Amino acid sequence: MDVSKILTKVDEVYSEVIEWRRYLHENPELSFQEVHTANYVYKKLESFGGLDLSRPTETSVLARLKGSKPGRVIALRADMDALPIGEKTGLPFASKNAGVMHACGHDAHTSMLLGAAKLLTEDKENLSGEIVFIFQHAEELPPGGARELVAAGVMEGIDQVVGLHLMATIPFGTIGIRDGAITSASDIFEITVQGKGGHASTPELTVDPVAAGAQIVSGLNHIVARSVGPLDSAVVSVTRFHGGEAFNVIPDTVEIGGSVRVLDNTTRELVKKRISETAEGIARAHGAEVKVEYTYGYNPVVNNAELTKEITNLLETQFTDRNIEWIDPMLGGEDFSAFSEVRPGCYIMIGAGNDQKGITFPHHHPKFDLDEEAMKDGLKFHVLSALTLSETRKGGV
Repeated sequence: MDVSKILTKVDEVYSEVIEWRRYLHENPELSFQEVHTANYVYKKLESFGGLDLSRPTETSVLARLKGSKPGRVIALRADMDALPIGEKTGLPFASKNAGVMHACGHDAHTSMLLGAAKLLTEDKENLSGEIVFIFQHAEELPPGGARELVAAGVMEGIDQVVGLHLMATIPFGTIGIRDGAITSASDIFEITVQGKGGHASTPELTVDPVAAGAQIVSGLNHIVARSVGPLDSAVVSVTRFHGGEAFNVIPDTVEIGGSVRVLDNTTRELVKKRISETAEGIARAHGAEVKVEYTYGYNPVVNNAELTKEITNLLETQFTDRNIEWIDPMLGGEDFSAFSEVRPGCYIMIGAGNDQKGITFPHHHPKFDLDEEAMKDGLKFHVLSALTLSETRKGGV
């Protein structure tokens, strides 16, 4: 493999990747609605030639590239959807769609994978095995597009799957990796407290769901501190509390909702159990009734140890000008887990924050942006991981 030749090509296609990213940033689409985005990606891939293209779902795209030599089948994945956020960046290529914004970097993810598809297609004669490019819809909205693609058979015949995320919370020049869980489960809970409403002046004649609900919130905030082991990771956040319409009326019901983040299923089940027990016990003490609904979201992304070892070696040998760090898990959710649960997977974080450029806002913020220089790292990673991982034949080296 002539790495220097490949890296020269990365520099050559980088300007196009920037152009594609800015176009997609201007034209964001929400989860399960990525019709224009998917068509744009499909047409770009079609223009490269040599790719077997398909549409596993209405708003996703799959491209397959067969090399000239036998080897592994490697999948590279990018997500394409945007978020329901009004953009406030002031960028010249800011969103043209009111209330919709690429506030998590998926525009860059898509563009980098397009660039990798172009470069690898041009270098097909040096490619082993087969590369599958997955342009996935609906990462931001459970149950997520990845699960749909797995159900559609996209992972059949694939040996390994690789993904990445540009992170504005990690400085440019740093690349993060770890084996085991790298993102968390992302579940939600909804609690309805049923009391007996009445006049605010006679609370003794009511069963006050606001009072019960307030104590439930307090109890939920103690679950991690008093039920989860100090060496385990969990977050229980109450994010919704709705009840009542008037100052002089005690309402009949209160609705409470929130999010749970954990890294393993044992802790996940413990937290789920304690949420129900806490809500039911406090409601009963107040003479109220309660209904608890717990919805499983994305599972944790768990990096395969052997594949992570291969990827770490690649990073340390090919990204010598970058800081390669063993990072702590991120407690955000990521539906890449649907892919890595059925095939060995590895997911990495590439730094895209830059204080000097004012790129300091977190993901899902109206002023979110990323250092476009980091897109070169992502493009290079996709290309080199595809070439490196596909070289090893099934059943041996």
